[in-house]
Amino acid sequence: MLSPGRDVLGLERISEVLSRLENPQNKLPPVFHVAGTNGKGSTCAFLRAAIEAEGLKAHVYTSPHLVRFNERIRIAGQLIEDEYLAELLARVLDISEDINPSFFEATTATAFLAFAETSADACILEVGLGGRLDATNVIPNPVATGIAALGIDHEGFLLTPEQSAPEKPTVRIAWEKAGIAKQQCPLLTQKYDDDMKTVIERHCEKTGAIFLPRGGKWDATIYESQLHYRDETGKLNLPLPALSGSHQADNAALAIAMMRHQDSVQISEGALKAAMGWAKWPARMQKLDHGPLTALAPDAEIWLDGGHNLSAAAQIAEFFKSSYEQNHPAHLVLGMLSNKDAQGFLEILARETSQFKSMHAIPIIGHEMHQPSDLTAMAKGAGFQQTGIADSAAQALSLWQSDQRPGDPYGNILIAGSLYLAGEVLKANDQVPD
Repeated sequence: MLSPGRDVLGLERISEVLSRLENPQNKLPPVFHVAGTNGKGSTCAFLRAAIEAEGLKAHVYTSPHLVRFNERIRIAGQLIEDEYLAELLARVLDISEDINPSFFEATTATAFLAFAETSADACILEVGLGGRLDATNVIPNPVATGIAALGIDHEGFLLTPEQSAPEKPTVRIAWEKAGIAKQQCPLLTQKYDDDMKTVIERHCEKTGAIFLPRGGKWDATIYESQLHYRDETGKLNLPLPALSGSHQADNAALAIAMMRHQDSVQISEGALKAAMGWAKWPARMQKLDHGPLTALAPDAEIWLDGGHNLSAAAQIAEFFKSSYEQNHPAHLVLGMLSNKDAQGFLEILARETSQFKSMHAIPIIGHEMHQPSDLTAMAKGAGFQQTGIADSAAQALSLWQSDQRPGDPYGNILIAGSLYLAGEVLKANDQVPD
């Protein structure tokens, strides 16, 4: 049994497990380490795309998975095979039986083993939770670290009392993420409020890391349908990312900055341009293909997003505002875990765009969740005009379709609120990530 759970954070157990495995984390190719509340997975996707566009191979460790666990561990470009995964996991569990590693610690050790045993040109690691005490933070000498967008999430894990930690929640989050900083290693970040920036800067001074916030020695902006990037070595004019949402340009810019502030992996301008179109990151403002699920509502464009916090809600609202006219109707299908701020999520969607006026609430079977009846009550309080309850995303789409009348305007549907839900949706629509 894998225990204690991820709520018991610390590096002692993972360090002991890795020591017994002869420290595979010290045998990896150049490591890019990424933290953040939102956008860290997309940043990893852009890093991978750039490396592969250069003709190089990258190991990638991300979480959570959407449909299959194998999605978490990509070895030199390929998802880990079932047999090899089982073999490595058995080695980890056998050697650590008396340590009782958590699920995430055991899987992190498994990934490091896989990466150490196979040659590649780079290694990309996504922080699982926080940064300072995350199991991935045993990496001794990454070539570049990065922090994507910051916000409040996982409060129960990260806002527990800690000596010397800032009291203000947003600043505490920044402090936790800054824990990935390493001596003489560049730490690239997005733009944050002054108090958040200050706490990261102080941590970098303490650890000897090189603090490189956006807006200083590097920056990027969208102008005339291009991403314009600049740093001390020059300027780049790049196509906008194929991934939907203006926030993806921010994630791409962070990945570019991480690439251009290290010398271990050489990436050309051509590869960076190609990465803008190559990068894929499922369930992040993903337009679903025609499939068994979308066929239930053929009159709609159906979007999927695993976003579940207030920052994600703001990004979703911005996407719909910038992509469609304000009178273009959008229907929300929402399922959300009980530890997420569903009320705030719904209020942002209703306040920031007039498109979302109707919703179906659905359960997330097998997880502690907001009850659909509670979600509909929250939606009404936020200003949604029509609400309903469905047993699943499939039933919600069928109900939406049956409510359409001849002459109704062409509509959109957004399925959102949970990565667990997103995985179910992709599986039902035959779009399993590969």
